[in-house]
Amino acid sequence: MSLSMSLPSPGTLRLAGPALLALALAGCGETAKLPVEAGVGPSPQLPAPNKTLLPTMNIATATGWGDTAAPTPAAPFKVAALARGLEHPRWLYTLPNGDVLVAESNRPPKPKEDESLYRRIRGKVQGMVMKRAGADVPSANRITLLRDADGDGVADIRTVFLSGLQSPFGMALVGNELFIANADALVKVPYRAGQTEAAGAPVQVTELPAGVNHHWTKNVIASPDGRRLYVTVGSNSNVGERGLPAEEGRAAIWEVDPRTGSKRLYATGLRNPNGMGWEPTSGTLWTVVNERDEIGSDLVPDFLTAVRDGAFYGWPWSYYGAHVDERVKPPRPDMVSKAVVPDYALGAHVAALGLVFSDARGMPPGFASGAFIGEHGSWNRRPHSGYKVVFVPFTGGRPSGQPMDVLTGFLTEGGEARGRPVGVALDKSGALLVADDVGNAVWRLSPAK
Repeated sequence: MSLSMSLPSPGTLRLAGPALLALALAGCGETAKLPVEAGVGPSPQLPAPNKTLLPTMNIATATGWGDTAAPTPAAPFKVAALARGLEHPRWLYTLPNGDVLVAESNRPPKPKEDESLYRRIRGKVQGMVMKRAGADVPSANRITLLRDADGDGVADIRTVFLSGLQSPFGMALVGNELFIANADALVKVPYRAGQTEAAGAPVQVTELPAGVNHHWTKNVIASPDGRRLYVTVGSNSNVGERGLPAEEGRAAIWEVDPRTGSKRLYATGLRNPNGMGWEPTSGTLWTVVNERDEIGSDLVPDFLTAVRDGAFYGWPWSYYGAHVDERVKPPRPDMVSKAVVPDYALGAHVAALGLVFSDARGMPPGFASGAFIGEHGSWNRRPHSGYKVVFVPFTGGRPSGQPMDVLTGFLTEGGEARGRPVGVALDKSGALLVADDVGNAVWRLSPAK
């Protein structure tokens, strides 16, 4: 069985490379017909797909913040830099003593493939996108420790906790072992409270699907009792165009035994899951997922959903339940009939990555119950979407209202990206931390006094 996607005509493929790149960057003039809010909530609007000759590309050129500028907090919050001058900080983890671990990371080198002319040209276009968006910097491949020793909200101690990793992303502490999700494996190092650098070399727990790594970020979270780990693995393509063998074990969340490394597929059909969190009321695992691209600015909404053991969420054959993606061949109506409808849409192409549930200890009443979500920002939508941190209120363990912007200003009126939020976490006091991989900073959002 193979999967394929619609390709431009042979005549189009004979266009010179620069001409095709220019055409791609022009995006064929496609724009959203609906406001981004139409694709938000438990019942998003899902218009007909809008296929174009080449994907819509609306790239926010990365500029950074400078030495003093910062994003804009919503009332009743204030924001400050916990740390600046980092190297592409992607993910955050708060240790029990209050130290904050930052994964400074980027995609690993891609192996060479025997690709068609179309895919080689597409790869060049994607490279241009990454460069303009500030995503082509080399991976630092390290975890940095930040410590706010005097409690003023600014890190006064910064050390390299662990280096020489392979595009590290998620982190989880279980007992005296710190687990790290690299792009190709789940590894662990010993940890003792207060140490500022790892005491030993990483030991592999289990391999993770790697190879081309179209989606390379892999997150890990521990169950509340520490007996199981859950690891996200994104797809190796947009809609399976590399074929099913390349997707083996991908677009999924794995359940891993931290003692033995044995694992099983926990949930599948999730194109690119990243942030995960245990909802405090129900104890249920939730995740945010990046949905598919290249069928218009209004499709497909990224989403926030509870994760059911054994559930299939549709990728690549369908989205939002039974909405069939006709690009995927051959069709699989049997799989479409199994697809679970996600719980809550976040808007088309917002690129939801970070997820953390709130804590009343550090948040005002209106933000004491719900989920903070880092939206990295669109490239496949005109006008832009995302580029902010939002809060989705929860009641009784379920989303209960529209998202509220809590940290904005990452995108200028002229369409330049001063920053792009990725991972989010709570610090020891319950304040929100935000990793900004273009601004090279970690921001701290706390109630204004």
